[in-house]
Amino acid sequence: MSNNKSVRPATKTELERLYTALANLDDSLDVAAFLEDMCTIREVEEMSQRLEVARLLSIHESYTSITEKTGASATTIARVAKSLHYGAGGYLRVLGVQVQGTSSSASPSSAASSSAPSPSAPSSQ
Repeated sequence: MSNNKSVRPATKTELERLYTALANLDDSLDVAAFLEDMCTIREVEEMSQRLEVARLLSIHESYTSITEKTGASATTIARVAKSLHYGAGGYLRVLGVQVQGTSSSASPSSAASSSAPSPSAPSSQ
C-alpha cells in the first residue's frame, strides 16, 4: 500500500475554522504552541524562512543577498516576491509594510490591488 495518500482539499468551513483559530490566539507563545501541535518542525521553519525572505525583499535586498542570509532558493524567493506583488496582502500586513494609498491594516483585496514594494531582481553576482 502506498504512503502517498491523497488529501482532499479543505472545505470553506474548515478553512474558516483555521483562520478563526489563528485570529483568536492572544500572543506569540500561544501561536508557537499551536504551530508546534499542528505543523512539523520543517513546516514551521519553512514558513519562518518565507517570512524572512519577504522582509528582506520589502527592504530591497538582492536575491543573492537573501539566499546568503536565509538559505532560500531563487525559486522560493521568486514565489515570495510574486506574493508580495500579486498576493492577498498577507505578507504586507504581517510586516506592516505600507503600500501606496493604504495602511498596513488595509483589507487583503485592497492591498493586493495596490503596488507592493518592488523586490530586487535576481542578481547576476
